[in-house]
Amino acid sequence: MVTCRGPARLRRGPEQAEVEVLRDTAVLIDGSPPRIAAVGPYADLARRFPRATVEEVSGVLFPGFVDCHTHAVFGAPRIDDHERRALGASYQAIAAAGGGILQSVRDLRGRGEDELERLTRARLAALLAHGSTTVEVKSGYGLDRDNELKQLRVIQRLARSERLTLVPTFLGAHEVPPEYREGGAKGRAAYVERLCGEIIPVVAKEGLARFCDVFCEPGVFDPAETRRILLAARGHGLLLKLHADELEGSGGAELAAELGAVSADHLAGISEAGIRALAASDTVAVLLPATMSFLGKARQAPARRLLDAGAGVALATDFNPGSSPTVSLPFVMSLGVSQLGLRHAEAVIAVTVNAAAALGMASDHGQIAPGFVADLVSCAMDDWREVAYWVATNRVTAVWTGGLACPLPPAPVSLGFHVET
Repeated sequence: MVTCRGPARLRRGPEQAEVEVLRDTAVLIDGSPPRIAAVGPYADLARRFPRATVEEVSGVLFPGFVDCHTHAVFGAPRIDDHERRALGASYQAIAAAGGGILQSVRDLRGRGEDELERLTRARLAALLAHGSTTVEVKSGYGLDRDNELKQLRVIQRLARSERLTLVPTFLGAHEVPPEYREGGAKGRAAYVERLCGEIIPVVAKEGLARFCDVFCEPGVFDPAETRRILLAARGHGLLLKLHADELEGSGGAELAAELGAVSADHLAGISEAGIRALAASDTVAVLLPATMSFLGKARQAPARRLLDAGAGVALATDFNPGSSPTVSLPFVMSLGVSQLGLRHAEAVIAVTVNAAAALGMASDHGQIAPGFVADLVSCAMDDWREVAYWVATNRVTAVWTGGLACPLPPAPVSLGFHVET
């Protein structure tokens, strides 16, 4: 059993390399709602609680994994974009050919809420089957009031019916929508005004999101626009996140730290000043190595420099149809070791304790410890480090959420899109 027991907060520096590994151990789940009540030697807990129902687990038991950055509500995958990139097309050329984020926007606007719910439910089943018991899900493929609310309502409906814990994030500032592009700077300003004055207030009033996120990147939203949107969101009670410095440095990490954002995500283009700012703040550095790998980029986020400076690092899938079509946090952990230079223990903490911190949930998620939510993952392996070692193979054998075993799909589920016939 890898408990990850320790401080219920973001782990930094040497702390992130420390995990507790126990053998012949038991975890007692009790209460209503069920929580972890005790962790200790199996013989001791069996003696103290002789009437408890016993379920034997082989392999290695981990806390439920926390995927703190996904875009799981979408329609079709962007397969053409994948091939265009392979043949050397730039981001701008792909967008000019009708691809990119705006392709997903057109696609999602044409789909109904019920269909999006069916599609997303299948994807959540796949995430769960790979050990993710808590999943953040963003909007951002609607880019207008009705379609952003549609995405967030899908997340809300699934949060009520699915076994995973879902955390909704409003990402209306994912891109400038096509209908605002013709006006140039005036069009951009008009969309920012609409986000701040119309859409964010509705999202907050209807309780559809916990966080507001902005894609702060050259060519998307600049730091001034990002600041305005996030301050408006904070004024309506939403917590803050940033897509920051993904491909180029733009001061996004510094802005995230300044505004007290819960996390700054991506960070492949972060500056030294950005690293220092995150290290001096409580903002979690969420790194997404599958994205850069899928995009064919040689540069990854500087995980070791962030850790050595004192920042806390989390990992996430960035599951989305264009730049990271993966539902596997174990795969991302493997990339964290091979591509980012993390230790195995650092990768485990990055998808448990620190990923929970990136959602403001470190007080009761991400550890096998008394008082914590009883979310657990069992993996078929002899050495706990194998969870961040095997590539393109799923070693998850069982998942529990809230102390109850989850049925896992017997075969791969479709992650694509529903075709009407």
